[in-house]
Formats: sequence, structure tokens, C-alpha cells
Amino acid sequence: MNPFIEHLKPYPFERLNRLTRSIQPADDFPPISLAMGEPRHPAPDFLLDALSDRELLLTSLGKYPTTVGVEALRRAIADWCDRRYSLEGALCPEQQLLPLKGTREGLFSFTQAVMSKTPGSLMIIPNPFYQIYEGAALLAGATPYFLNDPGPDQSYAAVLKKVPEQVWQKCELMVVCNPGNPTGRVLSMEELHQLMELADRYDFLLASDECYAEIYLDEAHPPAGLLQACRTAGRSDFKRCLVFHSLSKRSNVPGLRSGFIAGDAEVMAHYLKYRTYHGGAMPIHAQTVSTLAWQDEVHVVENRRLYREKFHQVTPLLQQVLKVGMPDASFYLWAEVPGGDDEQFARDLYREKNVTLLPGSYLSREHNGVNPGQGFVRMALVAEPDQCLEAAHRLVDFLTR
Repeated sequence: MNPFIEHLKPYPFERLNRLTRSIQPADDFPPISLAMGEPRHPAPDFLLDALSDRELLLTSLGKYPTTVGVEALRRAIADWCDRRYSLEGALCPEQQLLPLKGTREGLFSFTQAVMSKTPGSLMIIPNPFYQIYEGAALLAGATPYFLNDPGPDQSYAAVLKKVPEQVWQKCELMVVCNPGNPTGRVLSMEELHQLMELADRYDFLLASDECYAEIYLDEAHPPAGLLQACRTAGRSDFKRCLVFHSLSKRSNVPGLRSGFIAGDAEVMAHYLKYRTYHGGAMPIHAQTVSTLAWQDEVHVVENRRLYREKFHQVTPLLQQVLKVGMPDASFYLWAEVPGGDDEQFARDLYREKNVTLLPGSYLSREHNGVNPGQGFVRMALVAEPDQCLEAAHRLVDFLTR
């Protein structure tokens, strides 16, 4: 067996199941889960219609898909990147992007492909973080270096200044989540430029997980992206910079397993070679449906409207009893709990109100004597508006009483 498997920590939802397994929740409340970030808005009808096209299925199921993907999908993604991030045709669909079976698969396999496995090599990841980052680092033989979230009282630049010189020198890959999971924090254009400068200075790759980039509250101010930052800096080669995007959150199709990676052509060529052996080709019918999804914005605007409605209903209620604010983007609320014991809070809430949420300490690690997720809980506003509102009322009643 791969000895690095022993270094893997239990997944957050496995820990949550253990935490609540012995609890019998109050049976006068139907269950509501705010724990998992699984989109539950209906998928667009035009995508469902395409998926049910018998001729498409007969044609696609009889062929092996190619790793590079069909030309129509690559062109649709490149065109979307142009529209969304004002790249002005700088992204080459033949050399600078590849379809993925979701960002989770891509982030994991990309890490295996680019880490050198040199003893002492480091991969910098945010803290709190999406657990795939840590698992990918460990299984690639690298040591994760956790970059603690600055919180509302400290700037991101100040956190970067505290990273020791030797850490930057040993870093081979830095992953950022923008917008952030679980905090909803969005990196500014200036912060992205600073990260690019560090990648250039210390010669490491910079990967931006942007799977929540299309869920934001202000239609006039979408989150900036790493390729956009490259373009504003006059860099069309996207040197050392890679981005990951997904249709799961954008189009409410997590089961389609569809996303893409784009950026540095030289890195992409090596990653394509890796993926040819890895077996990461997306099925042709999924590529056809994905092409349609990237070409349409109407359903995405409506998706944001639904999330915006829920945030504006739920957040003011919770602010009566919790320290919580609107996120910059994403569909999470990151709330500080009274007493500081996030596990006990989650247990008691489940027992008394049959509402499930995720302890923040399950999404982070202790670093420099601090666990930045301790004392927080993550709430995913993915359910229907009436369910999210009901969960908020139960939370208020739970804390008030």
C-alpha cells in the first residue's frame, strides 16, 4: 500500500457522522441539513433535455472520449472566460485549457502531476480549507503548509508577510480558493497580483480554485479571477498560473462531474500527458451538455438570485444571536458560535432542533498554535428558501432559549 495513505485525516463528513451518530434528534422537527455544500437548486431544463436526447446518448456511449475534449467544449469554455474575465482572446483553447471531471478530480490529479516528491517539498494551502488540498498534498509526498485565514481584523498581505523565507523557497505549489470555502472571502486584484509576484520570485505554481466564482451577491461586482489578474498585468502566457472551474455550483449539476483547468501552456502540456494515463476523459454526452451550460448565462443569473434571496432572509435573523456577516461570495455562512466549542454547538443544535451544520474545526488544522476554524460553524444555504429560513428560525430559538 502507498504509505502516504496513513497520513490522511478522516473526511469532515465522516467526523460529523461520528459526532451525531449516538444522538436522537427531536422528532417534532423534520431534518434540515446545512452541512454539505451540495447544490440543490433544480438543474436547468435545457440541460435535462439535452441529457435525455436518445440519439446523443447512442452516439456518445459508443465511443471512447478523448482526454483533450471535443473542440466545441474547449471553444465554449474559452469564449466564456473571455466574457467573464475580459481576456480578449488571450486563452488558447487548444493549448491552455482542458476539461475535467469536476474540480475535485482535477485539483487532486494536478497535484500528483506537478509535485516533485522531493523530500521537504511544500504545498501552501489556505486554512480553513477544502479537504482535497491537504489529501492531494499528502498523497503526493509533500508537506502542507497552512496559511491561516486573516479574519476580518487583518489583511491578507499581512498574513503573507509572516510566511518564513524558507517556506517560500521550498514551495512548489500554492493553492488559493477564490471565493473561499468556507469563509466566502474574495481576493482582490491587488492580492492576486501579489501572489503572482511571489510565484515569479520563488518559482512555484499558483493554482486558484474558483468553483464558487459565479455565486456572488452583487451583480455589478463579480469576483476577480487569476487569469484576469494575469491579463491586467499584461501577461497573456499565464506563466505559473492555473485556474479551476466547475459547473456543479454554477449550473446546479454536481452529478454531471464537469469542470475545466486553464492557464500556463507549458504546464498544461505536461498535465495532459499525465491525464492521458490517469484516465480523466469526460464522457462525450457530458461534454455536449457542458458546452450548452457554458454558453448560457440566463440560468446562472437566476441561480444567483435564489442565493441572494436566501442570504437576505437568513443573515439578519442569525445576526440577532450569532456573530456572522454576509460573505463576499459563495453559498456559505461562516458563523462564530457562543462559547467557542463548535462540536458541542453542532451536537446540541442537532439534538434539540434537528438541524445539521459543520463544525469549523473539521475544515482546518492547528497552525502556529491556532486553529482558525475552532469556534466557528459552516452553514451551506443550498436548500430551498423556505427550508433555509426555517433552519434560521430554529437557530434563533435554540440560542435564545
